[in-house]
Amino acid sequence: MSDTRRRVKVYTLNEDRQWDDRGTGHVSSTYVERLKGMSLLVRAESDGSLLLESKINPNTAYQKQQDTLIVWSEAENYDLALSFQEKAGCDEIWEKICQVQGKDPSVEVTQDLIESEEEHIEEMPETSPLIDLPSCELNKLEEIADLVTSVLSSPIRREKLALALENEGYIKKLLQLFQVCENLENTEGLHHLYEIIRGILFLNKATLFEVMFSDECIMDVVGCLEYDPSLAQPKRHREFLTKTAKFKEVIPITDSELRQKIHQTYRVQYIQDIILPTPSVFEENFLSTLTSFIFFNKVEIVSMLQEDEKFLSEVFAQLTDEATDDDKRCELVNFFKEFCAFSQTLQPQNRDAFFKTLAKLGILPALEIVMGMDDLQVRSAATDIFSYLVEFSPSMVREFVMQEAQQSDDDILLINVVIEQMICDTDPELGGAVQLMGLLRTLIDPENMLATANKTEKSEFLNFFYNHCMHVLTAPLLANTSEDKCEKDAVVGSTKSNTICPDNYQTAQLLALILELLTFCVEHHTYHIKNYIMNKDLLRRVLVLMNSKHTFLALCALRFMRRIIGLKDEFYNRYITKGNLFEPVINALLDNGTRYNLLNSAVIELFEFIRVTFKGLKTKYEQEKDRQNQKLNSVPSILRSNRFRRDARALEEDEEMWFNEDEEEEGEAVVPPVEKSKPEDDFPDSYEKFMETKKASAANGANGANSKSVAAQTSPASSNGSSSKNATLTTAVTATKGSLVGLVDYPDDEDDDEEEETSPRKRSRLGS
Repeated sequence: MSDTRRRVKVYTLNEDRQWDDRGTGHVSSTYVERLKGMSLLVRAESDGSLLLESKINPNTAYQKQQDTLIVWSEAENYDLALSFQEKAGCDEIWEKICQVQGKDPSVEVTQDLIESEEEHIEEMPETSPLIDLPSCELNKLEEIADLVTSVLSSPIRREKLALALENEGYIKKLLQLFQVCENLENTEGLHHLYEIIRGILFLNKATLFEVMFSDECIMDVVGCLEYDPSLAQPKRHREFLTKTAKFKEVIPITDSELRQKIHQTYRVQYIQDIILPTPSVFEENFLSTLTSFIFFNKVEIVSMLQEDEKFLSEVFAQLTDEATDDDKRCELVNFFKEFCAFSQTLQPQNRDAFFKTLAKLGILPALEIVMGMDDLQVRSAATDIFSYLVEFSPSMVREFVMQEAQQSDDDILLINVVIEQMICDTDPELGGAVQLMGLLRTLIDPENMLATANKTEKSEFLNFFYNHCMHVLTAPLLANTSEDKCEKDAVVGSTKSNTICPDNYQTAQLLALILELLTFCVEHHTYHIKNYIMNKDLLRRVLVLMNSKHTFLALCALRFMRRIIGLKDEFYNRYITKGNLFEPVINALLDNGTRYNLLNSAVIELFEFIRVTFKGLKTKYEQEKDRQNQKLNSVPSILRSNRFRRDARALEEDEEMWFNEDEEEEGEAVVPPVEKSKPEDDFPDSYEKFMETKKASAANGANGANSKSVAAQTSPASSNGSSSKNATLTTAVTATKGSLVGLVDYPDDEDDDEEEETSPRKRSRLGS
């Protein structure tokens, strides 16, 4: 259907009193047999599906607002609205509704709003007339104010008063009296007019708002609201709106309707947010129509600007033009900031179209330019725009920066520009840096990254980030923990060679922000951040900050280490132990002395976590040991006793057999000849004898690389005074392929494994 007159958007009012966009389509009025009456039908313009089917009920109150809106309630707490593209289409459907209800199309409301008859039968009989208004004169202002205030508690009387005010053109007469009172400095009359105008706003009628917020009347309405009786002196709202608040056209707006709509929306928003007091619990629904009025105005403004591609193209051209002066560029950026703020009123599908339009016109390259400028206001506004874009689609921003990396140097990449702005924030409280850090965290969060059949955004972007951006992020951290700075601090008189104290509070705050982001990376980026930490020895540099005089920074460093240990990753554990990286933590605990503070508690919690981890490992080991014993108990005694009563020669023969077996036979069990049976309790003793034999064989060079490896494993345990039984048991379990499976994999044994692999004897066997 190409008839744009009938093109409408369907809205429903949600629980938060906000209008939800249900789709765009074309409306018609037709008889529906199933509903037994004339009905409004809206079919989607995309696929022809039915968006709305609503019978025109003879008793339903339909309201016509702003020439292009029809609003009604289908049931309690279910409000509907049709927003027409053209006034002519709205008039046609309005005539159909009025025809069904037998009303004159010139009315703005088709029915009085009648509540339940049981509650209001005495208050409003069907034949009750409209409210009679007092004559609009100075000496009647108090009576008018009392009348307006008295009807607010009754929805029916509110409706009747609104109709009376509209039919008699009463609002314009009241505003004329306001000018008289102000000229006469009639304070009492001005106070009454404040109560009257405030009460009329609380009538919550769109038809009255259209009169009050017209260019002719709105400043007088604001003037009436300046004279609040509770204030000693009137406010100067009109002075602010006409002199302080300046409307700037960054690019001349030729559409007079659009310009008028922008002015009206700003002033009405000012009335709602600044002038009117916060409504009480009993008044919170009185201004719902005012909220809707502003909402639909903003939707219309964004739509009109978005459709004018010539206007937006000109704005972008001037924004990125090097010849544009700083003041003009500041105005252009502020325009886009306000434009994006207005877009938040749009429904998701409309907001998608809005941001896609901006992306198509080049908003991200433009932001890259303005975010690197010296002007603080420009950078701040650009950051706000960037936050809208990241919130809308992190993937869109990530895709842009990855494409950009193929054509540009690292220094001018958009993400690196953002990081530089975070690092160089001049605010003592780092307000801008905190905002930018939050945006960076969103961009590097794998939770909002997409995975498709053709590509994985997570791996691609994280590879890009760690190759092109991570060095920029960690630069301040590495610079403040460098060896040169450490030596410089030691010359000053420090007792520790690794002491570094960023005394500058702002620097300490910045390092804390960077550590917070790195801690997030440890939790979410697995091997990318692990490789970076290992290659840069990053944890050692971070732990230097344990000596900072700023406790919050020391805690950030400790939290970084705690997250690493919490992963229970073997590579991290080996890195920490080989680097002796617990030393800075212990030193910090000792330096803290007997003080019972957050640092003390955090260090204790770290070691308590390690203790509980080892306790859990021990418990699991004992459970596994019991499970293995239960398996042994289930094996016939003749097999069980023989399994552990083999001498050294038998074991060597089994090993020869195992190495010579085909790989496919690896899983088959081999049961050696039975010599004699012995109780299970002798299991450790038998292994002691076995290990002694193996050690002796290794010393004589009789055994091959395998026995050599076993001897190397048991030797440290013996020299450290450990229980020979336990050491022998653990070694035997890990050494014998056909026997029990080891419970603990000791990474330090890898060097011995390498010797086995390079053993000439073993190579010849594998090759035979």
